[in-house]
Amino acid sequence: MFSQFNSHANSRLVCGIHAINGDRPVIMGILNVTPDSFSDGGKFSGLDAAMRQVELMVSEGVDIIDIGGESTRPGSDPVAAGEQIQRVVPVIEAIRECVSGDILISIDTTLSEVAKAALTAGANIINDVSGGRADPAILTLAAKTGVPIILMHSQGTPKTMQDNPHYDNVVQDVLEALHESINAALKAGVKKEAIAIDPGIGFAKRKQDNLDLLAHLDKLVATGFPVLLGTSRKRFMGTICDVTEPSELVTATAVTTALGVMAGVQMFRVHDVKENRQAVDVAWAIKQSR
Repeated sequence: MFSQFNSHANSRLVCGIHAINGDRPVIMGILNVTPDSFSDGGKFSGLDAAMRQVELMVSEGVDIIDIGGESTRPGSDPVAAGEQIQRVVPVIEAIRECVSGDILISIDTTLSEVAKAALTAGANIINDVSGGRADPAILTLAAKTGVPIILMHSQGTPKTMQDNPHYDNVVQDVLEALHESINAALKAGVKKEAIAIDPGIGFAKRKQDNLDLLAHLDKLVATGFPVLLGTSRKRFMGTICDVTEPSELVTATAVTTALGVMAGVQMFRVHDVKENRQAVDVAWAIKQSR
């Protein structure tokens, strides 16, 4: 069933996710095939529209396309596995038919049933915003297939996560929770080199929590696990910039991307590929000059 995960593909995945051998950090382009995502809900829910967006992202230098069939914006309701599968699988299959295999695909889901269907259709990476807590079978799936899994930090569910989140020390608390997710993944049989982490900017975080995490990205990098940063168009930046429309936060996002590169972050999950590709490339060139 998972014959697509040959040794060459796995080698490319490790290179892509770890940004090793001097490779620049990678850009993960967001493709929400949902009607209700916070920034682009409904724009790409049709296959034709989704593929036009894929073509655009590829032309702008995307490395990974992250496909999700369930909105995880604050206050959102869960979407059943069957509905998620109906949304994401046709898009994954179409990408695999039309786009170079050099472009990796990640499935943005917390459910093992959805992840399994996506991997069978041609996805290469699991991106779990629950860090393996919502459905622990997703960790077993990652172990059996050998695909990388990204474990994100959050609290509660998208429906409740912004209901007065609290941390004694947000950086330390997030690190401890991520280590719990990492240990659960290792116990399930996931190899250490197949694990990446995400601090979950905007997920069960207050404005200051997000800023504190961004100010201490080096501590996440110091864990030795590849770090994914997802600040794209997030509301906390709007409060700083006095902007309410998410699409107006492209420049703000690119600033956090450049800072992330300098801190050692390897992956950036973004809506706007071109602008963040430029931010990565310039920041990476500066960092290499050190």
